Amino acid sequence: MKATLLILLAAGAAAHATETADLASARLALGKWVETQQIIAREKRDWQQGKEILIGRLELLRGEIAGLQEKLKKTEGGTTDVDQKKVELLAQNDSLKALGATMLEAVTGLEGQVRQLHQRLPEPLQEKIKPLYDRMPADAGNTKVSLAERYQNVLGILNELTKLNNEVTLVSEIRTLAGGQPAEVKTVYVGLAQAYFVSGKGEAGIGRPTPTGWQWEAANSLAPAIFQAIEVLQGKAHPQFVSLPVKIKP
Repeated sequence: MKATLLILLAAGAAAHATETADLASARLALGKWVETQQIIAREKRDWQQGKEILIGRLELLRGEIAGLQEKLKKTEGGTTDVDQKKVELLAQNDSLKALGATMLEAVTGLEGQVRQLHQRLPEPLQEKIKPLYDRMPADAGNTKVSLAERYQNVLGILNELTKLNNEVTLVSEIRTLAGGQPAEVKTVYVGLAQAYFVSGKGEAGIGRPTPTGWQWEAANSLAPAIFQAIEVLQGKAHPQFVSLPVKIKP
């Protein structure tokens, strides 16, 4: 579910706070929001640049194949200089094979990076990209999946990452809480870098990605603010500032 950026800029002030304290809290929330938006924009730009490079490589490969096929047809239809054309065709074929090998090495490296990134993704996104993720060959050196399909799988995953990284997403999840019992919680994912959850009993926490998966820590004091943010996301409350902590890594 999408929400306006006002949610992250929130600065919930207590009823007894003075106007001066409200202003300071709002400025602090605004500063955190600006930092978060800069990170999201940078990550989105990096994903977009990577996607454009991959698309360019695919188009280059397709152009080479089309050119080679056209030259092959002309060679087969000719009656003179057959041997010379055959030599040229073989040379071009070798060149195409070399290009294919380069493209194969590149997509294999990208698949490896996507696999490493997979553990850092929120569980809802992991489920969403599972069909594409499962189509990536387990053994890149022994697979029947075509080179074009492998690139399409990687591009599809990057598109989903780019989309979620620019959104605020509200989902229902089952999470093991302090007592060791599983419970349903509402989780707000802020792009790919931060999340907040709260249960119906007021148990709350913060989640952040790590190389081995998301780490969650209890933060029950944030329950009222998270509840308020969820109310705004669901359209049950008017847009407003809600103050939540954000940890930004350089």
